[in-house]
Amino acid sequence: MAPMTVADHLLDRLREWGVEQVFGYPGDGINGLLAAWGRAGDRPRFIQARHEEMSAFEAVGYAKFTGRLGVCAATSGPGAIHLLNGLYDAKLDHVPVVAIVGQTNRSAMGGSYQQEVDLLTLYKDVASDYVQVVSVPEQLPNVLDRAIRVALAERAPTAVIIHADVQELEYSPPRHEFKMVPSSIGIDWPAIDPDDEAIGRAAEVLNAGERVAILAGAGARGAREELERVADLLGAGVAKALLGKDVLSDELPYVTGAIGLLGSRPSYEMMNGCDTLLTVGSSFPYTQFMPGLDQARAVQIDDNPRQIGMRYPYEVNLVGDAAATLRALIPRLRRRQDRSWREGIEESVLRWRETVRMEAMVEADPINPMRLFHELSERLPHDAIVTADSGSAANWYARNLVFRGDVRGSLSGNLATMGCGVPYGIGAKIGQPDRPVIVFAGDGAMQMNGMAELLTIKHYWEEWLDPRLIVAVLHNNDLNQVTWEMRAMQGAPKFPQSQTLPEMDYAAYAASLGLQAITVNKPKEIGPAWDRALAADRPTLLDVRCDPNVPPIPPHASFEQAKDTAEAMMKGDEDRWGVIKQGVKTKVQEFLPHREGK
Repeated sequence: MAPMTVADHLLDRLREWGVEQVFGYPGDGINGLLAAWGRAGDRPRFIQARHEEMSAFEAVGYAKFTGRLGVCAATSGPGAIHLLNGLYDAKLDHVPVVAIVGQTNRSAMGGSYQQEVDLLTLYKDVASDYVQVVSVPEQLPNVLDRAIRVALAERAPTAVIIHADVQELEYSPPRHEFKMVPSSIGIDWPAIDPDDEAIGRAAEVLNAGERVAILAGAGARGAREELERVADLLGAGVAKALLGKDVLSDELPYVTGAIGLLGSRPSYEMMNGCDTLLTVGSSFPYTQFMPGLDQARAVQIDDNPRQIGMRYPYEVNLVGDAAATLRALIPRLRRRQDRSWREGIEESVLRWRETVRMEAMVEADPINPMRLFHELSERLPHDAIVTADSGSAANWYARNLVFRGDVRGSLSGNLATMGCGVPYGIGAKIGQPDRPVIVFAGDGAMQMNGMAELLTIKHYWEEWLDPRLIVAVLHNNDLNQVTWEMRAMQGAPKFPQSQTLPEMDYAAYAASLGLQAITVNKPKEIGPAWDRALAADRPTLLDVRCDPNVPPIPPHASFEQAKDTAEAMMKGDEDRWGVIKQGVKTKVQEFLPHREGK
């Protein structure tokens, strides 16, 4: 029997940690690792993307939608460089991902050798919580174990760099001697319970409030029942940060929807009118959309001490698990008898939903993109996973898509990088093969890298228990988000040389891969197209011809302004974005519309 190599032991160690798949792309910098994969019978499974950046995005999507560790692998030099964008996405959205990266042979280091890149320097920011080079076999278990533990503990990307020649060395474990570092598998997490005295102070603040607003983020995802109970006791409304869109059902009458420039009018009004703020599991960064700094007393709950007390002058900062902290708080809260604040919020939500429905049903040339999302809301399976790419797709995802049941959804919340939608969907499908997955992507994102990843879908889809992975392309031949940003921020017209995209028949391309392909040219075709896609026995691409001149309506536009804009959308380009020119410019100058926080 051949001796175990370092690469053999690395895969064995990953299996012991429960890692079931690694998203990667081959190259000679990890040839030793690839050979070990062959000897290990493809365990953990190697999922081949079309590009290393896509491997990283798929690892992020996998981690986001499973709650487990994402792992990606790439060769030295260009492969390592290509991983960076996806790893920065993990860093900014607080997602645990471990990157395993090859490096040139130790003997070549410092010799300006092919693909020699200073990877420690390159990775020291993106993997700032932990990055290390394995130079001798005895290092491996400790370095890999720490990379995994730190990624899970900090919810951050980490990196393990392994020289190509080291991968092929015979593995020898760390010995019981000086300057050796043995290691072990596994980790048991403590329950982070809040301080009892602090719970009392928080309850005092919340009970004193007459108009309570709750801001929930991704950190509140495991606290649905507790959050609903607290909102009921306090007579509060709940706004959701973009990455927390799936925390509570949008069908609850007091859920005001998204907050921020991609947010809703009810969220905007609630934050402007509240006298008390409770933030749970969110580091939403845009103070402009929170209450005035001297307007409200405030309490924050977060399990990350690094994030606590940020963004707003909170009076009480509770470090603890969201569900456990809310459970401790509930017995201290008094049920608010005056429900007028809550009733006003619910009335505002009803008016907003009707306005959004009206906007979605306004005719456009040829299709109003809001209607694409609106008609899915009526059909969205309760166990669906939804991803959206950065760009105008994120606008409609945030405002027009109604989540209910156990629907999960995410996008690149903080990096707001293009090209993540399709690989997120693939990562979700690899991790949850029994759930339907729906991806919304602009045609810019599809041309950037989504089309290539349709090949990855072709490669794996027949293995999935539920074959439904639907990619809806917003086909308008325009980099639409930037076009609107130019109008709002610069007062400038579209610059065609930078904004216009080459025409592409996305449906024909998808059909050539054996996927179901549906071209949607008219509004009346949208509903039947969703029905066909959701009933299909294979992945589907919807090529939807959207009007690029449909404006995103800002949340601080009044209902009357939103209604007037909706009804005026067909009168000409100036009318279509007039509300944005009048009301958004000063706010948009401070940040870009698609950059929402946790």
